[in-house]
Amino acid sequence: MTREGLTRLTGTVNGPTCDDDDCPNVYRHDERGSLIIQGSTFEGFRVPDGEALVEIPEGVLREAARALGW
Repeated sequence: MTREGLTRLTGTVNGPTCDDDDCPNVYRHDERGSLIIQGSTFEGFRVPDGEALVEIPEGVLREAARALGW
């Protein structure tokens, strides 16, 4: 899967930058308007097939909200 069509909202705007792509981030899907979350896999409980739980720092979500003007 490529990142084409995604706008990175975190790691570059009003927050600490992440030079590589292996840190928690929030992306916006340009066509769908949905948010794509990148983070560490969370194993707290089992979710249905095709779904996943990820864990990201609160500051990453705050940065994404600022980038979206929320």
